[in-house]
Amino acid sequence: MRRAMCGLGVLGLGAILLASTGCVQRTIEITSEPTGAQVYLNDVEVGRTPLEVGFTYFGTYDVRLRKDGYEPLMTSAKTDAPMHEWPGFDLIAMAWPATKETRIRWHFTMEPSDADEDALLERARAFRSEFNAEAPESDQ
Repeated sequence: MRRAMCGLGVLGLGAILLASTGCVQRTIEITSEPTGAQVYLNDVEVGRTPLEVGFTYFGTYDVRLRKDGYEPLMTSAKTDAPMHEWPGFDLIAMAWPATKETRIRWHFTMEPSDADEDALLERARAFRSEFNAEAPESDQ
């Protein structure tokens, strides 16, 4: 009888620990200069800056920002796992009855686009001339 009561006590304690486990909240905060840029993470539109978006996995993300009057920005950004997310430590962190928050902050600066068509055409002509001057003669 005593053994059965002890077993029930252990089961009860296990149930209480499971019910009181914490959780992990992961957020990427994205800002830009200028604000209001359209943001894509791994080719999925997530909103306009400034914004916060939840994420599931740590690693490298493809990031694209677009805004009228500015050059599109295509880059990658990394999310590194804090210690409470490392394998082994994560089990202890999940058993702790509190919410753990991981917040990653990224800031991007966009360059204004050159809307001057004449200047753009002049740069293209200069590039073409430079390319043709460096191109080797073909044997015919």
